[in-house]
Amino acid sequence: MEKREFHVTSETGIHARPATLLVQAASKYTSEVSLQYQDKSVNLKSIMGVMSLGVGQNADITITTDGDDEADAMKAVADTMVKEGLSK
Repeated sequence: MEKREFHVTSETGIHARPATLLVQAASKYTSEVSLQYQDKSVNLKSIMGVMSLGVGQNADITITTDGDDEADAMKAVADTMVKEGLSK
């Protein structure tokens, strides 16, 4: 299991477009990928789950991956976070 914390720096937080890209990145892997925010945890492969959290700017989130390809899944999600300007 891999776990990594991110600080959301984007002014708009994790809104529809970046949420979709994160879901697409996570969905390419067989590992379970979850996003935790304010004591709530959702499947990062679910757009509705991610959007339901309402993650805004300056939020601290935790991404967890667990499975056969967990390292690759974490790298893909982390790369997407940086590429989309959500985190540094």
